[in-house]
Amino acid sequence: MFKVGSRTIKTAIGAPVAIMIAQALQLDNAISAAILTILCIQVTRQRSLQTAWYRFYACMIGIAVAGLLFELIAYNPLVIGLILIIFIPITVKLGITEGIITSTVIILHLYGEGALSVSIVLNEIVLLTVGLGVALILNMYMPSLDSELEKIRDELEENFSKILREIANYLKTGEYYWSGHEITETARLIEDANELASRDVENHLLRRHHPFYHYFHMREKQFDILERMLPLISRVDATEDEYNYIGELFEELADHVHPGNTAVKYLEKLNQIRKKFNKEDLPDDRETFEQRANLYLLLNEIEQYLILKRSYKKSDI
Repeated sequence: MFKVGSRTIKTAIGAPVAIMIAQALQLDNAISAAILTILCIQVTRQRSLQTAWYRFYACMIGIAVAGLLFELIAYNPLVIGLILIIFIPITVKLGITEGIITSTVIILHLYGEGALSVSIVLNEIVLLTVGLGVALILNMYMPSLDSELEKIRDELEENFSKILREIANYLKTGEYYWSGHEITETARLIEDANELASRDVENHLLRRHHPFYHYFHMREKQFDILERMLPLISRVDATEDEYNYIGELFEELADHVHPGNTAVKYLEKLNQIRKKFNKEDLPDDRETFEQRANLYLLLNEIEQYLILKRSYKKSDI
């Protein structure tokens, strides 16, 4: 069973409504109101408002350029080409290229009339207003994305937990049977989440931020740290006790991947582990020194991972 999206439904509603309004106002080329509405149905409220303004602005410029050249030269197909040669670079310069197609529709209407008058220009402006207006009204409704974002958040946290658990298992046992597919899956989930969270922000005209947006940004940075940890762990050569200390920390982190903030607890535990390591004898050769350096680099990465979570929201402890 195929799924019909809200944008499709709004387009199906908007096109006939725009035509009916244009016909009720007895506008010429009433059917073009549907084209204008379809072109302005967007995926977010902010994008819809921006697109409507760009198209209206571009159409005013298009009417001015087309009216001037048609009257000065002739109502000839070749003049349409000349108009576009002049008009398109103007829209590019002004950053309103989204209005090119809409303006071309209006320009062709003027060409079809074969003359320019106040009534013709007013007809096109009202036609444009009807098409854009219907689209804007329909775009005021946007379905909530919270359920989709929550689903991705749960999948992401499950993957984080699996990755941390695999690291803990490797440190405590030295065994490695992990396929690593959670890494590529997590990268995809973060990309999808950021796109959805950005859309959700754009759907709220007076809100510039969203908790999910900051949450996924935090997870993206944590994921970068996890990716840096993986090759580092393979270069660490520690004692059995050291492996167990760090392995147990990773196990606890794996058990507590959630939206809340308990980072303070694990930062304190990490500090205790550092104190234990600092009591050990200093390395007496280059190889041992490098292995110890890798161990401290790993601790620093864990610390950065936890600091990101601590800075995301107020502590739950």
